[in-house]
Amino acid sequence: MTALNHTGVSHTVFRLLGVPGLEDQHMWISISFFISYVIALLGNSQLICIILTRHSLREPIYLFLCMLAGADLVLSTCTVPQALAIFWFHAGEISLDRCITQVFFFSSTFVCESGILLVMAFDRYIAICYPLRYTTILTPALVGKIGVTVCLRSYGTIFPLIFLLKRLTFCQNNIIPHTYCEHIGLAKYACNDIRVNIWYGFSILMLKVVLDVVLIFVSYVLILHAVFRIPSRDARHKALNTCGSHICVIVLFYGPGIFTTLTQRFGRHIPPHTHILLANVCMLAPPVLNPIIYGIKTKQIQEQVVHVLFTKQKSLRFKI
Repeated sequence: MTALNHTGVSHTVFRLLGVPGLEDQHMWISISFFISYVIALLGNSQLICIILTRHSLREPIYLFLCMLAGADLVLSTCTVPQALAIFWFHAGEISLDRCITQVFFFSSTFVCESGILLVMAFDRYIAICYPLRYTTILTPALVGKIGVTVCLRSYGTIFPLIFLLKRLTFCQNNIIPHTYCEHIGLAKYACNDIRVNIWYGFSILMLKVVLDVVLIFVSYVLILHAVFRIPSRDARHKALNTCGSHICVIVLFYGPGIFTTLTQRFGRHIPPHTHILLANVCMLAPPVLNPIIYGIKTKQIQEQVVHVLFTKQKSLRFKI
């Protein structure tokens, strides 16, 4: 029996509080959110445009990077506009359907990005361990199939969450102390048994994200084994340098998430607003910093960015 029979209430509207305990600081927090979001939009959009319009950047690694930039755009757009609406206009009300939709796109994009990082690790493994067969293995057709598979894998995995949440009766508190909706954060307000939600969410974490991390680790063990067998020191340095950007992005994506999980599990004395801010850092840091990392560490992208910027300046001068 659910509490619906006793109260006659099943909440269809929830209220997001933003960062509880720091309400008087919401305006200042919003400035950093807004600046980060603008940087993420501009950086990832420019990266996508450069890769798609420059034939010299049609190699598989750049196409995977384009997919990563697209996922970063979706990931930040799923959460940041909602947070800014709370900070600026106190618009924290969100319907149950919108909340579940946000959970779906946020969770599926996170799993999708994890899959893209795994594919990029596979790309680096082929490039370093089998350089002569790189173009014959990673053909454009295979790259397209990999991209579709990664998307279907992520969205297909998260799709059942919609039904797992829709079946619940939300007769408890409808106040969510967060800036966005998340799966268990929403499910815990149900009066039903949510063990299926908990175990399904745990299985996604273990079978998708954790498995991706393990496979990425194995890929880099094989890569390092192959690199240190190269006799030339310069060749070893060049091979390691091609992996530098990807390693930085991997640490940036998984690092804050692992730290946040550990603080939620063991940091019971840490204030709630710290957990919420850390969760938002996980969503904002990769979209903001990924284009910067690849722009700094990838010579081909640097050259194309400089070419685009100087071409625009010359055209402006010519018009004037």
